[in-house]
Amino acid sequence: MRLPSMSQPFLLAPIAECPPGPPGAQVRLAVLGARGVGKSGECGAALPPSPSFARPPVPPNAALCVSAMIVRFLTKRFIGDYEPNTGNLYSRLVHLDGDRVAVEIQDTPGCIQVQEDCVQVLDSLSRCVKWAEGFLLVYSITDYSSYRSVQPLYQHIRKVHPDARTPVIIVGNKADLLHARQVQAKEGLQLADELGSLFLEISTSEDSQGVCDVFQYLCKEVSKLQHAGSTDRRRSSIIPRPKSPNMQDLKRRFKQALSSKVK
Repeated sequence: MRLPSMSQPFLLAPIAECPPGPPGAQVRLAVLGARGVGKSGECGAALPPSPSFARPPVPPNAALCVSAMIVRFLTKRFIGDYEPNTGNLYSRLVHLDGDRVAVEIQDTPGCIQVQEDCVQVLDSLSRCVKWAEGFLLVYSITDYSSYRSVQPLYQHIRKVHPDARTPVIIVGNKADLLHARQVQAKEGLQLADELGSLFLEISTSEDSQGVCDVFQYLCKEVSKLQHAGSTDRRRSSIIPRPKSPNMQDLKRRFKQALSSKVK
């Protein structure tokens, strides 16, 4: 399932200075992904590539870094030199469909290790998943091991958030590095279809609009879910008032009572 076209995107632009007054709503997002291979000092063992075919070596600068994706969305700038998976929390007051919304985005906390298609869940990751309301699961198209971490991450999210309405989007990053591709687009699309999620490929370094589109869509889906939840709570909190007695029914019963006394 691919991300819907944003031909008429709603406004979601960073505000340089937050005006006074509380925001109208708050959206909490988590951007999760395993670290890539080919960079010294990385923690977590890389999974071996699929034995079905040989994959090209990963260039040294192809390690997955979701922090660059978050900063690209919030500031429109691309800064590729980050220490990945630091668990940083980014916040910004934005305009969403004309309303002021406080958006908080957390980077992947800690190193994610996948063994036999099972993710080793750290306490920091569990806290992040419980805290967030919407998720981007990011892998690098140049790193097959990061792709294989998506499904166990998704399964862990569904354990914490069993409501299927909780939005999860799968993103294949580094789409500009086609010469080093290890994950085909059809593989990402097939995985998203199996999990019932949306999917797209983007290049954080070259496609600022694509990065904005995916965050825009996720924020909108979380806002819709919040609105639905508040409506359900209001309905459940309403105590049904007893029905007023029907006067015609009362008159009928009164006549029946009188007639029985007369008899």
